[in-house]
Amino acid sequence: MKVDSILQSKGSQVVTIEPEASMSMVVHRLMSMGIGAIVVSKDGVRVDGLISERDVVNGLNNFGERVLDMKARDIMSKDVPVCSEEDTIKRAMSQMTGTRSRHLPVVQDGELRGIISVGDVLKHRLEEMELEANVLRDHYIAGR
Repeated sequence: MKVDSILQSKGSQVVTIEPEASMSMVVHRLMSMGIGAIVVSKDGVRVDGLISERDVVNGLNNFGERVLDMKARDIMSKDVPVCSEEDTIKRAMSQMTGTRSRHLPVVQDGELRGIISVGDVLKHRLEEMELEANVLRDHYIAGR
């Protein structure tokens, strides 16, 4: 299975924010939209960085409450691991594990096409395992 299959079921909408946005705006957007990460992008097409809940907590630890007056570009993770629609889900899982990332922007031909999370991957894998179990059960029952 490929990353594209996750995007087909969850959609390809990605919440982005400009690098010059305040961190208080970033936190507000994360909370109001119920998301764990936001892509930082000047144009909504290219990935300039990513801010996750972990980045916010690290910012609070390093800068205290002044972090809320800082800009997204000051706190964002800059070397963001990405995947493509054609990557296998197994490869995306491996990449998430290797980089300790819970979110992977999906980029195709340099353009942002979606974002997947560990939760999305887990949900997809569980559905896949359930389908496999049902097929095996049906095959076993039919063979009796």
